[in-house]
Amino acid sequence: MNDRRQFLASTIGWMGATTACSLWGQTAETQPEVLLPRNRVPLSFVIDDSTCLVNMGHFCTPQFAEALPERKEYKKPWRTWPREIPDSFVRSFGQWCAEHSVKGKYSIVPNPACVGWLDRELPGWSRRDLQDSLKLVRELMLPNWDIHPEMITHTRVIDLKTGRPLEAINSGTMENSYPQEKKSVDELAAYLAYALRILEHCDLPCEGITTPGGFGNLVKSELSLAVDQAVRDVYPNVDLPHYFKYVRNGDESTEPVLEHLRDEGTAAVRCTVNVPAGTGDWFGGWQGDRKSEPDRYANRAASSGRMIELIERRQPAIMLCHWPGIYSNGTEDGFQSFQRIVTSIADRFGDQTLWMKMSEIGRYWTAKQLTKMTRIGNTVQMQAPYRSELFTLRIPQVTGPIRFGDQPLTPVTDLRTLDSGTWYADGEDAIVCVNLPTGASTLTCQGRS
Repeated sequence: MNDRRQFLASTIGWMGATTACSLWGQTAETQPEVLLPRNRVPLSFVIDDSTCLVNMGHFCTPQFAEALPERKEYKKPWRTWPREIPDSFVRSFGQWCAEHSVKGKYSIVPNPACVGWLDRELPGWSRRDLQDSLKLVRELMLPNWDIHPEMITHTRVIDLKTGRPLEAINSGTMENSYPQEKKSVDELAAYLAYALRILEHCDLPCEGITTPGGFGNLVKSELSLAVDQAVRDVYPNVDLPHYFKYVRNGDESTEPVLEHLRDEGTAAVRCTVNVPAGTGDWFGGWQGDRKSEPDRYANRAASSGRMIELIERRQPAIMLCHWPGIYSNGTEDGFQSFQRIVTSIADRFGDQTLWMKMSEIGRYWTAKQLTKMTRIGNTVQMQAPYRSELFTLRIPQVTGPIRFGDQPLTPVTDLRTLDSGTWYADGEDAIVCVNLPTGASTLTCQGRS
């Protein structure tokens, strides 16, 4: 269920808008350089198999056992596991994360394991229980977490005409291995949109989707386009859809990949952002019955572990978990391990890292790659197809004062305090941080004499 194949995504389509800097009258040494946001390594936490109330480990296991009876993983004593991950735990988790600035992605499976529809009824819980749970997600999680559907049920494939699971029960009718044959972009988009509309009915905004397991493995290129089509169809105000499917291992880059990049005319660019994770799930697993291995992410001294490796490589450090493995069938072992990891990283790298949503990381890399910059003397003119907060540039051989449009930027004397609307003198260069708008904008500096 948590098996995610590696995928080296290829950019398809329009390629003319990759990072550019026309140096009219300038040398290569004076070219502006886009740095990491606030000059810090992005961190994020990807939570899969989460939803309202339903413990997916308990309800998914017997369905997978019927479809794949030979798998030992599905013969575990699921009846002994709690059927619910209570809102009291969601509240404890969300509040702790907010206090420690943790951000990421939180799945909401729309019809979790076929138990019930979140925009209607959830049998086994009262309507008030369901409404309170959705309200908690909207009020507590939304400020710091992207909400994704993780397909429709995360178990059985749904017939979109009837709203009922396909009659046959086998590996091919489970979402984790669907589809078993080629599907068109429109067919895939219809399936994704079905899931998105349920969350839209629940007043949950979505800018992306998460695939369960191997969903879409046979149609990877079509899936990327379908994400763009479905998200924009259900949420017309979303300008940059993204998705989570892949995990990068070893020396592979964990930077987001822009897929199906294409020119829409009049300086507009359209693409889908593939935001990968950089770790495996070493918490309690998708069934919540494993012992967590927090040192695989970061040891207590934050001197080793996959997250430390990525931070020291200065690449996005996005760690993966499954929600039942954070609850750990009521022991909260995964949550305690997560807390230790977060505090260890903060103790050593707190002023070098920045927690971000997956959408924010995807947006930043899109702006980093597609914003065209032209330096003329001590003026940098930027043309951005997508806005991005905390856009950070190194501009060689300039000093203050520095203005962004009509607004003067505030100088800071410590790079660790760099934030939007400020700049830092780094030797002969200036490091500036601004909230980059869509369209044209200008940075005006003073040259060094």
